[in-house]
Amino acid sequence: MLLQRMGSRPGSLSDTVNLEVIGGLYGSMVPIVLAGVSQAIAGAITVWQTADVATLLLTVIGVAIAVLRAWQIRSGRRRLAAQPPRDRAAADRRKLHYAIGTAATSLVLGLFAARALMLDDAICAMMAMGIAFGFGAGIVARLSMVPLVALADLAVLGLPPIAVALARLDLPHVGLAMLIALYLFGSFEMVRLMFNSTITHITLKQQFEQLARIDPMTGLFNRSALATDLARMIADRGDRTVAIHAIDLDHFKAANDRFGHPVGDALLREVAARLTSLAAPGDLVVRMGGDEFILAQTSVRCHGEAERMARRIFETVSAPYAIAGHDIVIGASIGVALSGDDGPDAEAMLSRSDQALYQAKSWRGGYALARDLPAGEGAAPVHGNAQAPRRRQRFDAAVESGLSVA
Repeated sequence: MLLQRMGSRPGSLSDTVNLEVIGGLYGSMVPIVLAGVSQAIAGAITVWQTADVATLLLTVIGVAIAVLRAWQIRSGRRRLAAQPPRDRAAADRRKLHYAIGTAATSLVLGLFAARALMLDDAICAMMAMGIAFGFGAGIVARLSMVPLVALADLAVLGLPPIAVALARLDLPHVGLAMLIALYLFGSFEMVRLMFNSTITHITLKQQFEQLARIDPMTGLFNRSALATDLARMIADRGDRTVAIHAIDLDHFKAANDRFGHPVGDALLREVAARLTSLAAPGDLVVRMGGDEFILAQTSVRCHGEAERMARRIFETVSAPYAIAGHDIVIGASIGVALSGDDGPDAEAMLSRSDQALYQAKSWRGGYALARDLPAGEGAAPVHGNAQAPRRRQRFDAAVESGLSVA
């Protein structure tokens, strides 16, 4: 019933939210260390006062679990920093490892508190119950994003002392059992509220972050995505090649001035749609600003494949547009850089693709591969130059016809 009242189900968490949850679980080992130290102090005092062997055994087990969990958190944080989980199964394994550790701590502390109630030493019982209640509050704070684990931990923490208190069948102990039960019920409710509140907060945060990466005009990613997504694509490419196609629209300003900004905006959106239709899954399409775009092509098997994509981009973008009753023709200049050949990282590749783009623009459209550009200034045309005069004649004729603009 409690899980059904949750506004969001734990299993519905997105992969990004799941990763943030795991980071929070492994974020600090301080609560674990404090629980272990507290149990060691309370256990030592209780054993000194009562010479109880069971308390000694539970204390040793609790401290050992705390040490093992501290090591688990430390090594887990290092693994997360080195290689975050790439799929839901890997993320669930990380959560399971944490859940086993915290369940073991909860069970030992619950049995520790129950044993203290059986010894009829008020101070020792108060210390044990204080540690258990404090750890329960920590469960609510830390594990609300994994509510099933939190509820199970609270149950194994609270049920042993409740059972011992009820077994006494006197008013004070029955009252204590009722207070512990009320504490558990309130903790369950806090887990539910914190789960829903945190899910809402994380979801809104991710939506705002995503909006900050989106170009509102075209719906493509903006240039901020290059610093993260493109760098990741290049770093994770393995034995694949990544090709960056830097695209600049030829004479877009003339079309924008002639037909008006609403038509110009619609033209940019249509260009964005055509580029998106060319992109394969895993590719990245970015509007850099104005009439400049980037298409980052992943899994390129050879240079010829990147060149074929550049040709498809040119032909697709240069095809006529029918917008608001106007037939509009524009061109494109494209500079292509490939990982490995044209730089070890995203910054170097973007610089080389820009150089190739400037070369292509000097031919009045077409495409150029950065690997074919001479190192010196004034490089001769490499690709697309044979068609440049014909394209220039078509653009000029289109302008004179009054039907389209190049």
